[in-house]
Amino acid sequence: MGEFLGRAAAERNLSAHTRQAYRRDLAQFFDFCDRLGITTLHGVDRQAVRRWQAQLGTRGFAAASIARKVSAVRSFFRDAARRDLVAGDPSIGLPTRKKPSRLPRALGATSLAAMLDGLDGSDALTLRDRAILEVLYGTGLRVSELAGLRVRDVQTELVRVRGKGDKDRVVPLAGQARSALDRYLAAGRPSLVVAESGDALWLGARGGPLDSRGVRRVARSRLGTYPHALRHSFATHLLERGADLRTVQELLGHVELATTQTYTAISRHHLKATYERSHPRA
Repeated sequence: MGEFLGRAAAERNLSAHTRQAYRRDLAQFFDFCDRLGITTLHGVDRQAVRRWQAQLGTRGFAAASIARKVSAVRSFFRDAARRDLVAGDPSIGLPTRKKPSRLPRALGATSLAAMLDGLDGSDALTLRDRAILEVLYGTGLRVSELAGLRVRDVQTELVRVRGKGDKDRVVPLAGQARSALDRYLAAGRPSLVVAESGDALWLGARGGPLDSRGVRRVARSRLGTYPHALRHSFATHLLERGADLRTVQELLGHVELATTQTYTAISRHHLKATYERSHPRA
């Protein structure tokens, strides 16, 4: 499994997060095979793979999770077949569940602004939390991207981000996000720094680097939501105010434009509501 993951990472430029997910998915599949009494790759047949997929559905996994797990197994056996480790690929013809089309939920711009403005404390953790949330909403970063920032990544009006597949991009940093970050860097972070802090931008109460889980806790405790809701809000509010889709795609770090187009449905709802509210004959 390790050799396959190494090759997949090199050939497909997989992020560390995706590699870990694939490792878990494959381990889960082979545990299932062990319970069936299958102990070699040659013993895995199409029936075993289909039974595993069916079990995922009965265990309540989301369609997106099942799709990723199936993709991991398909990739593994396609690689194994190319290397003559199996006589044939048992995952060929495996049915794919269509992911449900779910619109992201964006927060209202007015209510979100009010909640952020309510975080006006001057202690280090409040300055940090306000900066985290303002930067999430002001840049649309993924939680993993935000947690991975270093002080050196922050420039005057830009922030350098390492996204999925270890691809770098530069995102504008201005307005309230820039102001909140400046306050944190000037009066918050210095009081949290310890020897182990290194160059991590976001620090915990004891001075260690704040990870993605810590960022999620901040969003839950301060806003009662998840960091991804701020990313959704960032994209939706930009489109509602006339930003073009290609620009939003670049800011979000989406490889495929189709991923960004998910947000256009939300914007269409906004346009329809505006039309019905404003047009005299609507």
